[in-house]
Amino acid sequence: MVRIILALLITTALCLTFGSVTEPVMANQLKRGMPNTITLPNGEVVYDLNGEWEAVCNLETRWGSQTYSLGTSKDIVRITQEGNQFVGIKLIGDEWVGKNQETVKGVLEKNGFREVHAFAYDNLERRARWVSSKGKISENGNKIVITARPHEYGVMTTVLKRK
Repeated sequence: MVRIILALLITTALCLTFGSVTEPVMANQLKRGMPNTITLPNGEVVYDLNGEWEAVCNLETRWGSQTYSLGTSKDIVRITQEGNQFVGIKLIGDEWVGKNQETVKGVLEKNGFREVHAFAYDNLERRARWVSSKGKISENGNKIVITARPHEYGVMTTVLKRK
């Protein structure tokens, strides 16, 4: 009897856990004709990132248990996309990424990024370089958050909002 009750409790817990994990993913499934999406020749639906985006970039570093801001910059990024590949260039520029230079690039897949790279400042090497990053698209394709880690102590977070 104890084994049956234990099995029912475990099964219920698993159903609740997996139900809560998979349910939001299904709700966000991109479908043909949704706003800010395109359908690729293979039938896959991906976000359409073409256009101008307001960008806020924050660079932080960690020293021991403390996190320090190294600065925040604002810019406009124009993203152009061909199929599932995209590139974003800065329209204003700063000391690390000049005007009309690439700042982000990547490949899309259903519901987000297959890969994304940011041109991020590495305060240890004192130079900017391409860094494999993590990205998330939200708000029906109107917001992108890209997190780059140019080294183990640094984090550059870029938030892009569609203009």
